Amino acid sequence: MEKISNILTKLGPGLLFAGAAIGVSHLVQSTKAGAEFGLGLIWALIIANILKYPFFQFGPKYALATGENMLHGYKKMGNFFLLLYFLITIGTMFSIQTAVTIVTAGIANSITGNLISIELWTIIIIVFCSFLLIVGKYKTLDKIIKYIIIILAVSTITATLLAGIEFSSDLNINQNFPVDTAGIIFLIAFMGWMPAPLDVSVWHSIWALEKKKTLNDYNLKSSMFDFNVGYIGTAFLGVCFICLGYFVMYGSGETFSDSAGIFSNQLIQMYTSSLGKWSYYIIGIAAFSTMLSTTITTLDASPRAMAETTKLIFKSKNQNGYLIWLLLLAFGTIIIFFIFSSQMGLLIKIATILSFLTAPFYAIINYSLISSKHTPKKNRPSFTMHLISILGIVYLLGFSVFFLMNGI
Repeated sequence: MEKISNILTKLGPGLLFAGAAIGVSHLVQSTKAGAEFGLGLIWALIIANILKYPFFQFGPKYALATGENMLHGYKKMGNFFLLLYFLITIGTMFSIQTAVTIVTAGIANSITGNLISIELWTIIIIVFCSFLLIVGKYKTLDKIIKYIIIILAVSTITATLLAGIEFSSDLNINQNFPVDTAGIIFLIAFMGWMPAPLDVSVWHSIWALEKKKTLNDYNLKSSMFDFNVGYIGTAFLGVCFICLGYFVMYGSGETFSDSAGIFSNQLIQMYTSSLGKWSYYIIGIAAFSTMLSTTITTLDASPRAMAETTKLIFKSKNQNGYLIWLLLLAFGTIIIFFIFSSQMGLLIKIATILSFLTAPFYAIINYSLISSKHTPKKNRPSFTMHLISILGIVYLLGFSVFFLMNGI
């Protein structure tokens, strides 16, 4: 038990990564992939996870190797890159935050039997998360995320196994590539947030240094272990959610609604149809905890990154940057939510496609930074990692060009 306790103590940023990733991309996108395409898009999940792996890994690796987060590295590469990061984040942070919050509010509304409206739940969730971050800061995040991820993993794996046992049709593992416009749009959105938007690599570098402040022996080796646990676990659970969508909904003629409330009811019912009605609230709480972890990690990370970015660009010494950006994101999320509350699907589609189209920037700059003189030579990528990085950049650029050329 002591050994397990020591391992859990050294885990933190990797699980925060998992908490940020296992949200819309899994509960919504992966489940939809299984419901609409069966197991046919597992190839897309595997490719996305393999070819994005280096760019996510470079975040904590650079931070622990140099003692500074990636935003400082971007500045060393040139102010242009830091400014571009600032503009991209301004353009995506509100849609991403609203997308994850709208699903969280929908699930909360479902498990409470519509006792409180989704709009009111949104305000409650944003206020609660903001208060928790302002008062508890990183230490609180580091503690609660471990329990949330354990609950999520156990409930999801159990549901997948039981749904598989109940599945009566022949298992079809044939892979396919969507050819119609709607299918291609979904594929881009699916891969855009699988396992997470690439700017999470910047967040991870910041979290890694925060973890270092609370745990002195959190070094590069333990950071890489922490990262791999979170990353591999995220990919595995992605496959589980695809399987759940396939086992329970594929071929049923039922499709997921774009309304947050209706979708949440469908999602929870999908689980309970596999486990039994007795599990309704257990699954509902697990799903809510999952999305709450995503909501709170994104609400923490974007303001933290933007506060650091504005400090570096404008050479500001303002100590309240994090608080200002946190409040700005919270209010902006509430406003956007009320505009798109009945169009969850559209909002998620916008957020995920924006994430995919901006991914090549993060891939190229992260790879350039970790391979440059600004990173100690011994910590630069191996030949294998160089190769995967180049393939990853080609893949991200290729899909982005393909998407744009088809005029979607």
